[in-house]
Amino acid sequence: MDDGRDERRAAVSGRATVSGDALPHILLIDDVPEDLRATLILLNAQPWRISLASDAQQGYQRALALRPDLIVLDVHMPHMDGFSLCRLLREAPSTRQTPILFLSSANSTLERLEGLTVGAVDYIPKSCAPEEVLARIKIHLQLTWRAPPTYQASPADPEPEGDEIVLRAAMRWIEQHLDDMPSLVQLAQKVGTHEKRLSRIFREHLGLTVFAYIRDARLRRGQQLLTESAVSVQDVAELVGFRNACNFTTAFRQRIGMTPSQFRQQTLGIADTESAGRA
Repeated sequence: MDDGRDERRAAVSGRATVSGDALPHILLIDDVPEDLRATLILLNAQPWRISLASDAQQGYQRALALRPDLIVLDVHMPHMDGFSLCRLLREAPSTRQTPILFLSSANSTLERLEGLTVGAVDYIPKSCAPEEVLARIKIHLQLTWRAPPTYQASPADPEPEGDEIVLRAAMRWIEQHLDDMPSLVQLAQKVGTHEKRLSRIFREHLGLTVFAYIRDARLRRGQQLLTESAVSVQDVAELVGFRNACNFTTAFRQRIGMTPSQFRQQTLGIADTESAGRA
């Protein structure tokens, strides 16, 4: 049995532990910590280590350095919002599996959905009683230590640098939103940076502009849909973010050397030939 894990479980349940180093470590990131005064009183009464960060950038740096067991995160903060920060934390190996709970006054349905979509395990309105916030934190700590890790970085694996994490977050966001791409300024904000830095990162790491990468991603996804589904060319064009089938067909022919319909026919022909050969 892992003695360290036993001590942590005891700490989660409120029992005293032997080693202070084994105490659960919680990082709270909020630019208005006064809003959390009542919650902090309850948290500090637990046998836990509590760290604070007053903005998203500081929170990002402390999360990577401290590797807390759980992160409680606000949404509306200056320079970088909580959603952008969550995307970056989900790309960094050291925080990829750290439970993130949003605790925010931003409580519309769309905001709650976005928080869960970007990788949070819970979304708690600040209007909730501090006792409920504490209870939810305890639940997620218990779940974290009950389940074995699904990913563990090798000690030999280098920690990605800041630019690489931003790149990964941007690429993931692009792949998930091909049909509704914002402006470059808005895309940069989604991953916690500005358009000039994002453009530089894409050029230096991929040798492409952001828009060239988006176009490539759309065409790759288009190829996949043409191969794996019976969706019409018009629908494929819409699903991957082209304005119409004509624009999609033109771009597809320039890149692949044939129209989408010809590509589908050729792909199906190859598949039929392989099936006949196996038979």
